[in-house]
Amino acid sequence: MPHETPLIATIVAGLGLAFIFALVAQRLRLSPIVAYLLGGVVIGPFTPGFVADQKLANELAELGVILLMFGVGLHFSLKDLLSVRAIAIPGALGQIAVATLLGMGFAWIMGWGLGTGLVFGLALSVASTVVLLRAMQERKLIETERGRIAVGWLIVEDLVMVITLVLIPPLAGLLGGHAPGEVAPSGLAANLGLSSIGATLMVTAVKVAAFVALMLVVGRKVIPWVLHFVAHTGSRELFRLAVLAISLGVAYGAAALFGVSFALGAFFAGMVLAESPLSKQAANETLPLRDAFAVLFFVSVGMLFNPSILIQHPLAVLVTFLIIVVGKSIAAFLIVRGFGYSKGVALTISASLAQIGEFSFILAVLGVELDIIPGTARDLVVAGALISIVINPILFMALDRFVLRPERQPAVAPKSETRPEAEPEAPPQPEAEPGAPMAEAAPLPEDGDIEVVQPTKLSQHAILVGHGRVGSRVAKALHQTGVPLVVIEESQSEVEKLKADGIEVYSGPAGDYETLELQNLAGAKWLVVAIPDAFEAGHLVEQARKLNPAIRILARAHSEEAVGYLRGLGADVILMGEEEIARGMIRDLLHSEEGQPGQAA
Repeated sequence: MPHETPLIATIVAGLGLAFIFALVAQRLRLSPIVAYLLGGVVIGPFTPGFVADQKLANELAELGVILLMFGVGLHFSLKDLLSVRAIAIPGALGQIAVATLLGMGFAWIMGWGLGTGLVFGLALSVASTVVLLRAMQERKLIETERGRIAVGWLIVEDLVMVITLVLIPPLAGLLGGHAPGEVAPSGLAANLGLSSIGATLMVTAVKVAAFVALMLVVGRKVIPWVLHFVAHTGSRELFRLAVLAISLGVAYGAAALFGVSFALGAFFAGMVLAESPLSKQAANETLPLRDAFAVLFFVSVGMLFNPSILIQHPLAVLVTFLIIVVGKSIAAFLIVRGFGYSKGVALTISASLAQIGEFSFILAVLGVELDIIPGTARDLVVAGALISIVINPILFMALDRFVLRPERQPAVAPKSETRPEAEPEAPPQPEAEPGAPMAEAAPLPEDGDIEVVQPTKLSQHAILVGHGRVGSRVAKALHQTGVPLVVIEESQSEVEKLKADGIEVYSGPAGDYETLELQNLAGAKWLVVAIPDAFEAGHLVEQARKLNPAIRILARAHSEEAVGYLRGLGADVILMGEEEIARGMIRDLLHSEEGQPGQAA
């Protein structure tokens, strides 16, 4: 090659190997995260062959964290954050304290100093943003109470780590390392008689407070206004560019000007935009890049892993792993239960936090640079992170099977209530059925965010998937004409609107077998797939055709390729936006009166 291209080589090698290993993992029914981590190990400096640029990989991974946190902020309002402060703040601080003490105890056994144990314990105390949010989003838990608690908990942990990273350098001498040089207090700090440490802490608190205030006061008006202005230009490309510029720009500005983390800055940028009607579109525009860079994050973690640590210090690796997965989980479980939440919520939070990630690596690397912790401690942190990230999906699989799935099982109504409904073969009454709201889901005795969902009583009805710009118009027309209708929608705000309008609605994964059973797909007459994602729509069409070969399936598409793909899976009618617009124009032209080309339609 005429010149070196380390950035391109890192991206190609990382994504290429991640893809190959992910194909194998899917065949073996393993989590794709395992494949991504293995890809990083292969191109890391501790295995033979090609070695990717570690620094570039970390920066690329940071982009994924920024986009991911921006997307979470779009679904997490300030009201949601404040609603869980009573559990998130003391819970996160308590869990950090327990994990740090466990790490310090292990460090004492290893013969390390007190400062080493403190930094090592702190590195084991904070969960990975990417892993936690990925698990939550896959299970659609972000907008539930337990999801808000987990994200709020994560934000508190990030704030604690931001302060920790600021304080460690001036404290390095006291912690057993070498101090990079203390800055004497000046100005207000000197007048107040503060030490250099006190001055640093005060400056950090002022910067974080200033950033939060700026985002909540100025950002809440400026960011939505900018996106609305761009949306009115009619350019989707410009809108996508604006979303990326805002998410990345605010995150970088937060770190450069206020000293907060990229992730925290991006989260607040998304949160202030969440109040805008364009928030859902903004989330969709960042999705492809978010997924790609999330993969690079896991690859970068794999590159840090030195397999020899498993042979040289197997017992130390095991203890580190147990502190992360068992110690932290038990602490989180007891704290959540202590605040009166159910076992289901406590287990969800415990599983979410049973891993470590980005801040752990940053803290461990900083500790080595300042001679506070030895290289062995850093390797144990990385090994613990990699193993815990691999194990975390297994914990969630157990959670799905024994906690989440049983909570979502349809409730069996008492016989005294079902007897009147069991009149044989009574045809549905259009005046009553389509407008009748789904029976109010009663909360479980111990949990406030899981609903006991009743299966629909409708038959010969229409199932509408997606209540966006297209689906909302279809739902309105069907409801007004008296066609029995049930809607599947992910957005909780849309679900509440549909319930208020008297339309039966189910919030859940559309292509899931249990979800389709609840909608009585076998007895439905129509399936209208109004979601724009052709891949997700294809999975749904395929499942529906298997469960009900006689059902009539209508879908939407954005390209000729998508039309062929959906038709091959069993869709009866596929409508493409551009084609329907052209047909409407042609129809109007051919039916307009001759000699009056300027007549309005």
